[in-house]
Amino acid sequence: MDISVVIALYNERESLPELLERIKKVLSAPLGDKGDALPEYEVIFVDDGSTDGSWTFISEQADLDPRVHGIRFRRNYGKSAALFCGFDAATGDVVITMDADLQDDPAEIPALYQMVAEGSYDLVSGWKKKRKDGLFTKNIPSRIYNATARAVTGIKLHDMNCGLKAYRKEVVKSIEVYGEMHRYIPYLAKEAGFTRIGEKPVLHSRRKFGKSKFGLSRFVNGYLDLLSLWFLARFGKRPMHIFGLLGSFMFILGGVIALWLIIQKLYWQSHGLPFRSVTDQPLFYLSLLAIVLGMQLFLAGFLGELITRNATERNHYHIRERR
Repeated sequence: MDISVVIALYNERESLPELLERIKKVLSAPLGDKGDALPEYEVIFVDDGSTDGSWTFISEQADLDPRVHGIRFRRNYGKSAALFCGFDAATGDVVITMDADLQDDPAEIPALYQMVAEGSYDLVSGWKKKRKDGLFTKNIPSRIYNATARAVTGIKLHDMNCGLKAYRKEVVKSIEVYGEMHRYIPYLAKEAGFTRIGEKPVLHSRRKFGKSKFGLSRFVNGYLDLLSLWFLARFGKRPMHIFGLLGSFMFILGGVIALWLIIQKLYWQSHGLPFRSVTDQPLFYLSLLAIVLGMQLFLAGFLGELITRNATERNHYHIRERR
């Protein structure tokens, strides 16, 4: 199988006929490295609990065309869950993901396929260079979000959250997309050892039917998810390195301050100088607070190490090849 097109959708019934027709039209012509041979492909629709009849259309098409497959959730679980199941079902050497709202152009598939199939990239992300969305509702927030993502992840992509992407099969089989982490699949791939990540400017169209399923809350959630991913990547298997370090620092700082206050009081008292009781000084209670918080952080790191050492995936690594 050459290509698997994975489409996660939620209530996009009106867009599906045109989308499928355009995909079939694009893939009915030979691809660059296939010579005159037509590509072998499959289209996998993952219905994320739609209630508008999307599944009826998918079922009908699956009965008519063996290259069309469908997965249906009992309820809406989110895009990450849909992509995870689509990746699990995909069998193509190159996996293409795209949204079902017709804002992604299927005509971009051959070029994305070539960039991965030629061996230059493990993952290619689309870049909606000229967005057809609202300036203040999506354009500006998207630029701020992507600038933050580039700074934190070190991946120089202009549009990390673009739904139109191409992956080498090994990439999608090696990563786990969960929660709302679909926004950071390039970062998940990078942490799994797939560092050849590129991008391609792609055509972006206005939505023809319905409305976006993602509100402004996605930017807040995206920021929190980014922090979670960064933390897990750095300290997920060594929690003592962060909690133990911070705990030790706070414990030592609080202890030094408390000891200094006690020694200062004893010195002034022994020399007949006016002095304040240690317990009358706010700094003393702040030092005690630092000592207590330091102990708690250290214990949190210790417990995290115990949990990590007993985790079933503590020695789960991505092996590139064997000889």
